[in-house]
Amino acid sequence: MPSPDDVTRGRAPVTHGTWEPAPASRWEDAFLAGNGRHGALVLGDPEDDRVIVTHHTLVRPNNPPAATAPPRLAAALPTLQDALLAGDPTAAEGFTDGRPLRWVRPFHPGFLTRVRRAPGTPALPVRRSVDFTTGVVSCVCGERRGEVFVSRADDVLVQYVTAPGPVVEIELDHRLPGVPADLGAGRGVATARGETVLTLRARYPDSPLGYTGLTLLLIDTGRTTVTAGGVRVEGAGRLLLLTRVRAHAGDLDTARETEALRALTGGGAPVDPASLYARLLARHSALHGAAYRRVTLDLGGDEAERALPGSALLRRPGSAALLERLFAAGRYHLLSSSGTHPPRLTGLWTGDWDTAWSGAFTTDANLNLQTASAVAADLPEVTEAHASLIHGQSGDWRDNARAIFGARGIVAPSHTDGASGHTYHFSREYPLQLWTAGADWLLKPLLDDEEASGRRDPRTSAVLAELALFYEDFLTRTGPDGRIAVVPSYSPENRPRGWSGSGAVNATMDIAAARHALHAAADRAPARDAARLRALAARLPEYRVNEDGALAEWAWPGLGDRYDHRHLSHLYPVWPLDEINPYDTPDLARAARRALELRGSENDSAHGHLHHGLIAARLGDADRTGGALARVLTGDYFHDSLMSAHYPARDVYNADAAHALPALLIEALVQSTPGRLVLLPARPDAYPRGRLTGVRTRFGARLDLTWTPGAYHAVLRPDRDAEIDLRTPAGASRLVLRAGEERTVGSSGRVASRTAGS
Repeated sequence: MPSPDDVTRGRAPVTHGTWEPAPASRWEDAFLAGNGRHGALVLGDPEDDRVIVTHHTLVRPNNPPAATAPPRLAAALPTLQDALLAGDPTAAEGFTDGRPLRWVRPFHPGFLTRVRRAPGTPALPVRRSVDFTTGVVSCVCGERRGEVFVSRADDVLVQYVTAPGPVVEIELDHRLPGVPADLGAGRGVATARGETVLTLRARYPDSPLGYTGLTLLLIDTGRTTVTAGGVRVEGAGRLLLLTRVRAHAGDLDTARETEALRALTGGGAPVDPASLYARLLARHSALHGAAYRRVTLDLGGDEAERALPGSALLRRPGSAALLERLFAAGRYHLLSSSGTHPPRLTGLWTGDWDTAWSGAFTTDANLNLQTASAVAADLPEVTEAHASLIHGQSGDWRDNARAIFGARGIVAPSHTDGASGHTYHFSREYPLQLWTAGADWLLKPLLDDEEASGRRDPRTSAVLAELALFYEDFLTRTGPDGRIAVVPSYSPENRPRGWSGSGAVNATMDIAAARHALHAAADRAPARDAARLRALAARLPEYRVNEDGALAEWAWPGLGDRYDHRHLSHLYPVWPLDEINPYDTPDLARAARRALELRGSENDSAHGHLHHGLIAARLGDADRTGGALARVLTGDYFHDSLMSAHYPARDVYNADAAHALPALLIEALVQSTPGRLVLLPARPDAYPRGRLTGVRTRFGARLDLTWTPGAYHAVLRPDRDAEIDLRTPAGASRLVLRAGEERTVGSSGRVASRTAGS
């Protein structure tokens, strides 16, 4: 295995990183770094070394506060319910306060840091690379070397340049594609004794809100002079730029922020840029590297292909080396974009102010798919960021429940900018204000994490209790069979066949979410409350199998299925819930598999293909799992940065495929619940051998799996006692685990154990 230094400097085949032999000509191809707060897009041009700085909190005001409150519709709810139960297909279209569609506040880039060399420099070969193990993005051109990382330890973007050239100009530049013409921007420079502070102040149009970027520039030697845009540095051997950005209302105390940057230098004078860079990198790498290395995938890729640049490897969609690199890149980008928030639609990155779909957190599939590997791929940093988003918005979720449904408890929105959790993004075509399943889906990763760790978070228990309160107030109507009717009900983002509206009754996803939430809340409630919640869950409708033998999207008579759709909301009880599976509910699993067979891909969105593959893996369908994976690999969804696009032909920068792909691969190889382990349930035939290490199971063990044609070998390292149902290609058996006792399972059927450390 090459060392991190080898990967960064390009001296060995790249497994845990990627590289390109030229600068990025598009921001979409820029290599990425981030710490879950600040992000960096590094284009790697030695003549004009540009780094785009982003931050999760940079969202542009676009609505007055009154327009972002949830609609007050509770008084009209009984009338809507009566009409839908009576079969009126248009009833939900009037369940609105008449407002137009309002997008959440759009995510945008902050500014560029630019280090420009004087014209006339001889053209030399360029190699840019990113090392996933350290998070360092590098560009090498002759003697010049630039390195960028975003520190997890110190929350600062670090840019280090050696041999920058005889003369360089350095500035902060807000002029990025789509920047508002009336964005108020001003720059400042202060320089003394080898230290320079550059500031960029930006104020949104017609708003007291804005943001400020600050860069502390340190040089080892040479002369610094102020220019119209920044500074000119002559004769320096090393440059170190430390950059932060702050969103704020009113004015920012830049003196205080500058002192905070200076504190990173240790207070010594003069400061040696090389020594400070090494210290900052060591502090960062200790956190980032430990997280990244927890889980690895080796598919036996060809060493010559492993050495290729990413752009060349992407042209070999059948290559095992490509899938290895995309798995590694997916974990790297997911980790790097998760901190104060989980990843947005674009992760933590954008180079354009006109970010598609506002660069929001979309919770009816996209965010859920992106974070799907957080537990199994052992990235608690992602789960913690996800929890931070949920707990930071719970007050707004209560407002949604009261205003729209007249209920206690909580209802999650389908779109959020990361700050407001109010439901205000909806329209006639997409009546997302009707959707009640969002909170359960968002809570699912937190519950999985509790199962894996064996520890319950009281905050999660409190949110579950509030969700149960909502269902107690909302689930009051019944159908002709005496069972509860979930009304209004919405299956994102589809509608029943033959209905003009999308609001209906008994969407399968809504039923599954309510049942799951009520049981999860009951599991941690006092006995009397638990019995009441379970009784309510027992009155929910059964799932329906339609005339095609498929699990129906609506469990209400007369509601037909529209099969050609990118979302697979009705298969929620298969994935992520585990409620329908081939072992406990084989009949329903067959119906779910039939539903998957009939489902079209509509507009070929990447999230649809990955969602399809995850469900197929849960159903043990290796062919369909491999087919979904192949469609993503052959559809030209990945930029040279190995960040993905929403549509084929790299159309619309979007993190869904990049972040969800590791989850699909893990699900195809290892699945776990608190009481079950499934090995190789849906391994695609294209990958007959490999090794997956460090997977975290939901029964408290970490697992390494090796497989070859006709054979497999698994090692489990449990941290608590468990007795589980083991499912392997050889059949079913029971496996007893003891904390601290390593267990091995092989294709021979033999189970061996030894005490850890022996």
